[in-house]
Amino acid sequence: MEREARERLRWKCRRGLLELDLVLQRYLERNPQDAELSELLDLADNDLWDIVSGRNERYDGRLSGIVARLRAS
Repeated sequence: MEREARERLRWKCRRGLLELDLVLQRYLERNPQDAELSELLDLADNDLWDIVSGRNERYDGRLSGIVARLRAS
């Protein structure tokens, strides 16, 4: 992944919910080139947090890998 794309991904990980921001920043530090994360970041903060925290299991099945990795981090 090129530097510019990594920086865009890092910027998209900056969120309004502190809990979500912490999870995403920690994940990105360990996995700076995970392009799969970008599609998930298109969700609204509350919807994304519900998925990451396990309160919502209704999301596109193609994202199950990244969701599992975020939940494990």
